[in-house]
Parts: sequence; C-alpha cells; structure tokens
Amino acid sequence: MTSLTLASELEQTLAKAATHEPLVFLCSFQKEESVILDELQRLELLDRVRVVTIDTGVLFPETLATWKAFEDHFGVSIAVEDASSGTTPWSGPAHCCSEEKVAGLERALDGAQAWITGIRREQSQTRANAQLIEWDQRRDMWKYNPLAAWTEKDLWRQITDRALPYHPLHDQGYSSIGCAPCTLPGSGREGRWAGTEKTECGLHVEDPDAITVIESTP
Repeated sequence: MTSLTLASELEQTLAKAATHEPLVFLCSFQKEESVILDELQRLELLDRVRVVTIDTGVLFPETLATWKAFEDHFGVSIAVEDASSGTTPWSGPAHCCSEEKVAGLERALDGAQAWITGIRREQSQTRANAQLIEWDQRRDMWKYNPLAAWTEKDLWRQITDRALPYHPLHDQGYSSIGCAPCTLPGSGREGRWAGTEKTECGLHVEDPDAITVIESTP
C-alpha cells in the first residue's frame, strides 16, 4: 500500500471518527500514538477527542517522560484512569492486566459513542484481521483503528518526516511497551508479558463474535 493511500485512510478514518461525540482516544505513548495525535492536531480535531491513558502504577520512567513530551508537543491534556490498586500490590500480568486495567478502560469509555486505538494488523496474530472501522458489540460503540494497515516502516517514516516525539525505549529494541515489570525488548508484541503465553491485556476483545466489521475503508 502506498504512503499516499495510508495517509488518506488515516485522515478519512479520523475525520469519520470525529463525527461521534463523545469520542475517546486511548493513548499508551507508543509510536502509533505519536502518529495519531499528530494527525488529529493537523486536522484540528483534538478538541473533539478525549485523550485518555490507563495508568497501572508500574509504567516505565521513560513512559512518564513521553507522556509529558506528548502533552507539550501536541498541546493536549491527557486524562488518566487509575488502574493501580492501593490494597493489592502489583503481582504480574494476572493483576494489572486483567480486572484493574479493563475496569479503567470501561470508565474511560463510559458514555462515549466511539473510541480510537493504535491497533495494527502487523502487531500480532490476534490483531491480523483488524479493520479501519468496527462495531464493538460488547461495548455497544464504534471502534476506529486508523493505522490498521500501517507497518513499522510506515510509522517510522512518518515520525521522522514530521519530527514527532516518540517513546525512547523504541530505540532500545522495545517494539511494544507496556508495564515495566512485564515488558522486555522484542519485535511486534513479543516483549509484552515476556515468558508467558499472554498476548492481550483484555482491553481489545479477542472474541471475533464480539466484533462486527462494518467497512474496511472509510
């Protein structure tokens, strides 16, 4: 797919997402979010989107630094849903990547008509069938994946061309970055929950029967 086609899909998908209100963009401060925030800013759509992050309380210091860099560069205030626990200490992915994190997402999406994600087909087998626009039956709302067809090469070209801020751990071999205790360097999502069979944290529905594909292009 050409760069022009990808850019057009990104612009059109975000423009369509912005017809919904309230609209939420889930931000984890990775390279995908750099590109999406930049495009929302370029299209003057940031004021229509509630940008939210889920804080498990065990994020990398570099993630916190990237959080500030994003707010400064894009002029956006990123809301926080707390997924840490004052009563249950971190105990690995069984704790922070299940009930607490999913509950944080549900609070972030409460009342929303649609949400935007950084999901890409290339990231993993569980995401290989992601479409630009989907209907999330479980949450009864629209789900937009504007970077579904983008590759790592496409992302880095955009980040470089537009001099965008990005997470510094990407330069140390971390392709996908989650919580500090569970994440190691690796391509795709190999470094997430390293040493376990876990592939998703529960935020994105893995059951294909819970997702209806509406259209593959805007």
